[in-house]
Amino acid sequence: MPPTLASLVHHSALKLTVRAGEDRLDVPVRWAHVSELADPVPYMEGGELLLITALTLDAEDPDAMRRYVKRLAGAGVVGLGFAVGVNYEETPKALVDAAEEEGLPLLEVPRRTPFLAISKAVSAAIAADQYRAVTAGFAAQRELTKQALSDGPQGLLAALAGQVDGWAALYDASGAVVAAAPEWAVRRAGRLTPDVERLRERPAPASSVVGGEDRVELHSLGTGRRPRAALAVGTAAALGTAERYAVHSAIALLTLTTERSRPLHAAEQRIGAAVLRMLLAGQPEHARTVAGDLYGELLDAPFRLILAESASASAARAHADGHARVAAPKPSTAQVAVPDTNGDPLGGLAEIVESAAARSGESVLVVPDGERLVVLAVDGGAAVAACGEYALALDAVRAGAWEQPAGEEDELVVGLSAPAGPIAAAAAYKQAEQALSVARRRGRSLVEHEELAAGSVLPLLADDAVRAFADGLLRALYEHDATGRGDLVASLRAWLSRHGQWDAAAADLGVHRHTLRYRMRRVEEILGRSLDDPDVRMELWLALKTTAAAAE
Repeated sequence: MPPTLASLVHHSALKLTVRAGEDRLDVPVRWAHVSELADPVPYMEGGELLLITALTLDAEDPDAMRRYVKRLAGAGVVGLGFAVGVNYEETPKALVDAAEEEGLPLLEVPRRTPFLAISKAVSAAIAADQYRAVTAGFAAQRELTKQALSDGPQGLLAALAGQVDGWAALYDASGAVVAAAPEWAVRRAGRLTPDVERLRERPAPASSVVGGEDRVELHSLGTGRRPRAALAVGTAAALGTAERYAVHSAIALLTLTTERSRPLHAAEQRIGAAVLRMLLAGQPEHARTVAGDLYGELLDAPFRLILAESASASAARAHADGHARVAAPKPSTAQVAVPDTNGDPLGGLAEIVESAAARSGESVLVVPDGERLVVLAVDGGAAVAACGEYALALDAVRAGAWEQPAGEEDELVVGLSAPAGPIAAAAAYKQAEQALSVARRRGRSLVEHEELAAGSVLPLLADDAVRAFADGLLRALYEHDATGRGDLVASLRAWLSRHGQWDAAAADLGVHRHTLRYRMRRVEEILGRSLDDPDVRMELWLALKTTAAAAE
């Protein structure tokens, strides 16, 4: 405890006597200051015990004393020490009355007690209090370190909550609560997620104070550009020196844990890359052996393979393949958060799926692969769901339904395979690549392979390259029909739709079957292709469907 007026009064060597303000002696004293100025207020900071002999004051003038004491109280002076036997043999009544009226404690200092003795007593008490705080801080640090080593973050938070007589919570990079102590604090900490997200937008290290039902300090954790976690500490009042030491120790330990996890995380990724290569090479048993406890559970259950790349890389790949992207469809109105990836959509996706998997206790394998990101996640798990929500939000940004976050410079394209097992990993990778290609062409952020298998091939024809092929293939027929010399395009469509059945197709057109036969021979002559070739019939049918879809 810091020194108080009461502790100075009870100091046996000082022999101080209380003349006014006996009910306010428990206030802390920040310093003891001597001043004989008529107005020492400009030199006060608040919290001082002012020591005077009234050398320049008329201490017997009631009006002067009221003004003097009122100024001292307004400046935050916590007490006034008046020396008797110097200029006045006893404390003047005008000063006593003024102090009583203002509620300012007035201590009478006997002649044999020098002001220096009072200053030394205050200084010694402050030093002792600081020593106790430092000692308590080191003890707290030892306890927090012990708990962190034995029980991890949960043990550290429990020890910290006890040190500050409040609660503590740890958040992951997405702002979700990872751990909290005591248990009842989980719900309270969960309500602060928006505040944690705002804290993440500031350069690390950053901190803020949140009011409400209690006082909460938020601190970002990590030394990189993107905070890796955050700590919340809730108390009923502002932290004292010892409590502050404990909080700073917790921040250091948690930061050390997150930073130390970087090389461990990199090592895990290297193991994950090896496991992935073995799976794709058709060596599931070797993959299981290497995965061990790290990814073993993931290989024991159906998983999804997620293949992602940045939109810029995807656009370059599409250009190289001769494909053009089409306008993105309007996303659904599901209320999902717009992701903030700080210009790194692949890193943002990795962070989100890993956080979701960690919260749900799932295993997830995340492997950066050049301009791509490969993810193996439990089918139907939290990581796959988080990936879908992330892509949906990016679709909303792309379509203009949501405002693009500041600093967002790129988007994301994701392909998701059907559920698979270790034996079918290579097939799942191919499925994810196919879905990624379709997402790239359609201008969407995510496409599932099952969506393609359950749908129709016709939407895939909405591609400029396919349309160009169709126009080139059918142009001669359209030019022929434009001269009024027949209806070859309609006749070809009817004949193909009836699988080459002459009578049925002729009836649909309202012509004789010999007329239809003549038209089909003209189609062969103009195109220079035989309708007996099934590949030719397929190409013509798809070309007709493509031009019809374009006309709509």
